Amino acid sequence: MRRVVVGVSGTPGSLAALHRAAAEARAREAQLWVVMAWQAPGGELGSRNSCNVSALAQCREAAAERLRRILDLAFGARPAGVTPAGLTVRATPGAALVDTARGGDDLLVVGAGSRALLRRLARPSVARYCLAHAVCPVLTVPPPPLQAELDAVHRRNLWHLPLDTRELAP
Repeated sequence: MRRVVVGVSGTPGSLAALHRAAAEARAREAQLWVVMAWQAPGGELGSRNSCNVSALAQCREAAAERLRRILDLAFGARPAGVTPAGLTVRATPGAALVDTARGGDDLLVVGAGSRALLRRLARPSVARYCLAHAVCPVLTVPPPPLQAELDAVHRRNLWHLPLDTRELAP
């Protein structure tokens, strides 16, 4: 059976990708697999030295609970025409998505995200990783328009800039 695989993190961009993936799954009559990647505290090297089995189990359960909340936030009840299957994977987001969408008939949907210079330096792009390593087609979904407004508010708050009330008027 064909699958549409989408990664989520809870950001507005990942929710937009999730809704687009649900629409693609309905149109293709495919299964919808929603992937939440998680890592141990301190990354893989840190987990070898300091994390015990119960700490890893707690991290896995926290990722599963976060995935349940994201699906509930995105769809409430069940989306019409498709039933999402949630999957938590212990890996980096890009590797988790590429490993999950390994069939040639699969479609991998990822959010393109905001790619400001500082974010590119701090975190590698999941979308770029997927485009470079996936064996199936990859659909990148641009951030929703609300994301640009949220980024502008965040920058204004970060730099302690005053709010211009004329921006609030319709």
